[in-house]
Amino acid sequence: MHKTAADLRHAAAMEELLMKVLVLGGTGLISSQIVVRLLEAGHDVSVFNRGKRPLPYGDSVASVVGDKSDAEGFTAIARSLDVDAVIDMISFDAQDARVTVNAFQHTVQQIIFCSSSAAYKRPYKSVPIREDAEDLFDDPSFGYAFGKAEMERYLQQVAAEGIVPVTIIRPSLTYGIGASNVGVLRQNYNIVHRIKNRKPLVMFGDGTTPWSFTFAPDLAKAFVGAVGNKMTYGQAYHATSDEIHIWQDLYTAFGEVLGIEPEIVHISSDLLKAANPDLFSHLYYEKSYCGLFDNTKVKRDIPSFKAEISLRAGLDMMVDWYERDAHAVDEAKDRLEDRLAALHGDWTRQLQQLGPM
Repeated sequence: MHKTAADLRHAAAMEELLMKVLVLGGTGLISSQIVVRLLEAGHDVSVFNRGKRPLPYGDSVASVVGDKSDAEGFTAIARSLDVDAVIDMISFDAQDARVTVNAFQHTVQQIIFCSSSAAYKRPYKSVPIREDAEDLFDDPSFGYAFGKAEMERYLQQVAAEGIVPVTIIRPSLTYGIGASNVGVLRQNYNIVHRIKNRKPLVMFGDGTTPWSFTFAPDLAKAFVGAVGNKMTYGQAYHATSDEIHIWQDLYTAFGEVLGIEPEIVHISSDLLKAANPDLFSHLYYEKSYCGLFDNTKVKRDIPSFKAEISLRAGLDMMVDWYERDAHAVDEAKDRLEDRLAALHGDWTRQLQQLGPM
């Protein structure tokens, strides 16, 4: 096939952008997809983690084993590596990020940090949510969101002082092969199990909170598109699907895949949080607010980012994976959901007995 001058210039530009990229993590839901897309793009890829999971990449990826919580040991390893860019998927607060910056600030061209849309302060000031319109979370009661926000405040200082070019990507709720965060109770395969067995599923609130469900292969495009991309230096982006749903669509779509209409009961997020703060705080502090994001900024600076996996297609993929590899029922969560559904039935009957006021 004849290549035009424009094709050759594009190929040359892409070759210049190829980099030695180190992924901190590399085995998780999102980071594994980032590694796959980095390889597809032609980058030289290595991963750093504790070596507790086998790597599925064969000889294509170099493995560096260590523990980032050992800051001194991590820094020594980092300074021995020959890499151009780092993608940090395992920093959750300012101290974590500080360790990464201190280790790599003199040796790499760019550090890309994975933050979270949870880092935005609620209620939002804009819908769809825009990066330039929002403040960062400031309530320590929800530790995950506060930690990510504190990390970002630190990284803003790093960028302002010119210590090292940093880019921040803020995923929203993201699913995919290997996900362990699907559903209100993060029931995962239990959703399929309960629908098949005609058992009710608990939904928070009335289920109508607007949301966009994103899948990891799409999200990975944002991270890979930021590598070596100077437009992203010093910037923060969310990167999500543009497909609009409400939360209840998650369960009804699972039902459509399985050919069974699910039974859904509704319990307020504050009652769920009171019942089990560790399991349900994310609903009260984060998921009860609109989850629709304006992706204009990320599409402008990272043109290769485009979320193409629909909710139905993504759940088809999830159900296939569940049936093949991940079909163990979480008995404790199944019993908890049974109890919550039974309580909902008791409350409903008691309210009906009150009659008209």
